[in-house]
Amino acid sequence: MSEPSDSANAARRGVEAFTRQLMAGVAKPLDLGASLAPEDIISSLTAGLARDAKHWQEIQDRHYRRQLELWAAYVNAGIAPPAAAKPEAPDRRFRAPEWREQPYFEYLARSYLLAGQWLREIVECAKLDPQSKKKLDFFARQFIDAMSPANYPWSNPEAIRLAAETDGASVNQGLRNLAADIDRGMISMTDESAFEVGRNLAVTPGEVVFENDFMQLIQYRPTTDGVWERPLVMVPPCINKYYILDLQPENSLVGHAVGQGHTVFMVSWRNMPAGMGHATWDDYLERGVMKALEVAAAVCGVDKVNALGFCVGGTLLGSALAVMRARGDESVASLTLLATMLDFSDTGELSVFVDEAYVEKRERDFADGGVLHGRELAITFASLRANDLIWNYVVNNYLKGRTPEPFDLLYWNGDSTNLPGAMYVYYLRNTYLENNLRTPGKLTMCGEPVDLGKIDMPAYVLATREDHIVPWRTAYASARLLGGRIDFILSASGHVAGVINPASQNRRNFWLNPSLQADAERWLGEATASPGSWWPHWTEWLARSGGKRVPARSDPGSKTYPPIEPAPGRYVKEKC
Repeated sequence: MSEPSDSANAARRGVEAFTRQLMAGVAKPLDLGASLAPEDIISSLTAGLARDAKHWQEIQDRHYRRQLELWAAYVNAGIAPPAAAKPEAPDRRFRAPEWREQPYFEYLARSYLLAGQWLREIVECAKLDPQSKKKLDFFARQFIDAMSPANYPWSNPEAIRLAAETDGASVNQGLRNLAADIDRGMISMTDESAFEVGRNLAVTPGEVVFENDFMQLIQYRPTTDGVWERPLVMVPPCINKYYILDLQPENSLVGHAVGQGHTVFMVSWRNMPAGMGHATWDDYLERGVMKALEVAAAVCGVDKVNALGFCVGGTLLGSALAVMRARGDESVASLTLLATMLDFSDTGELSVFVDEAYVEKRERDFADGGVLHGRELAITFASLRANDLIWNYVVNNYLKGRTPEPFDLLYWNGDSTNLPGAMYVYYLRNTYLENNLRTPGKLTMCGEPVDLGKIDMPAYVLATREDHIVPWRTAYASARLLGGRIDFILSASGHVAGVINPASQNRRNFWLNPSLQADAERWLGEATASPGSWWPHWTEWLARSGGKRVPARSDPGSKTYPPIEPAPGRYVKEKC
């Protein structure tokens, strides 16, 4: 047998180096922190299986039998492989024809799927407390996703074929992509060169009319001759940039509201520097939300405004309104909440990250100040959908050496903001961990005991049916904490796509039911489905709280609050 050529050895060394860098690069997003204590959960699982040895043996025997049947199907022609080993139709990891037409790759895929089923069966029968079982299920899913043969250069037929067709150029480019992503600390999900805030994102015309250490307030220019006299103040999540609500002209909720005759103000949260690490939740209410409401009312010369909050922006807005109601302030005419939790009794998969040990650790981390870096939260959210938001890009960027397609939502998703550590740990403990906000008088904010039931203005509460961050049933329970007339709307799709659903595209659908009963499932069972976007339904609802129609003023700001700079302003352009 002849010795391998120098070029073959170089290729082998390149693949080995690629593999080492690949695993180092993707290990960080899957590092979930010591607070999850996987070794303790696995020890408990092992002990539980020992107590139920017969069931364990049944699972093992079934898996062993299926793997033998699968192997026999490839050794002996004419024997059908077990049906349990067939990839599901939507599984895009195995869409390439080689996974079906070449026995080696077909066997790899089916054997992997059987192994995943075996591990899920073990987790399902584990005798653990509910929280530990959630964590074990999460770890098992992360492991199963990571072990897919599609994720590795030696077992992905598309990557192998592309490497041969390009004489190794795809491997070289993949290594360069991997090195660049390791340097930036994040996996690239979109072609970032295709977007720029202020050029083709966040381009609705307006002016910054107020700023402080926490936020800038943008007032958008009208596009109609007449406007509703009461402005709309939007409070976006502070863990991302505001322009999720003002992406491009064709999918901008801001642009839609302005086009319907609303004077829109937007809170643009600051990307917090280390020196602001001691800023508190109360600071965000007083100097962020409530200040924005006050300035908008003053600029428009009215005594009432309308308010909208999205995700944690909605939690901040709800908290601020509870404080304002405790002070006798009735300056908000209507409330819109988009994918927001006020009741945190079921936080879905995010609950695996938050327990007493984790919160205590973060409280120690930020005892002397400091900021939570936005990338940490971005990685956490990505791990909830690892196949779509981690491994898909590992394969595309590193194994195939390609650049991701331009996608505005994913560009925004990677444009995180830093949070003050003090504010973050307060939020963690009092919402995710202890669910204190839902209990009247349990929390004192800005010197006032807060009661969400005192928020009695009309409220439009939107949830999204496939939301993995704010489960729709939790948003439903949150709506029932409010004290006024509630219109609850359930939109199709997920946390972002269900909210950013432009009327012009007329996609998806939403469900309506005026009876806000105790049982969320019964509400849905009796709800009526409406085709298309929820945006027109909402703006029709919002108009009822808009007051009179008045002539539009072309110049944003006022004598007290003159324009500072054009939208989108400086704060939104600051990077982590």
